[in-house]
Amino acid sequence: MDPNEAAALAQSWLEAWNAHDVEAVLAHFHDDVEFTSPVAARLVPDSGGRIHGKAALRAYWEEGLRRLPDLHFELEGLYLGVDTLVIHYRDERGGVVAEGLRFGDGPLAIEGHAAYGA
Repeated sequence: MDPNEAAALAQSWLEAWNAHDVEAVLAHFHDDVEFTSPVAARLVPDSGGRIHGKAALRAYWEEGLRRLPDLHFELEGLYLGVDTLVIHYRDERGGVVAEGLRFGDGPLAIEGHAAYGA
């Protein structure tokens, strides 16, 4: 992924989240995605913080939006790796978050990992 593609993907991802459009966010992910998050561990207690597949990810994010109706993200930075994009942002409460997306052979993320500032 080149820097222009990364910036476009991050902008699309950010706009989708800020519009609370779960389907538009999910459009960036493979059907068989694996997603980890400490928030998932709280919202989906039996998950251990691991969400597998687009349907489960949809349910998790819809529940998150139900609980946080004022959710809003502001981009802080982007970081590119070999097959990875890290989106660094602040949430509606000012918390710092980094979301790492790993891509396979195509344009869809096959893994996502959310990490929150301590």
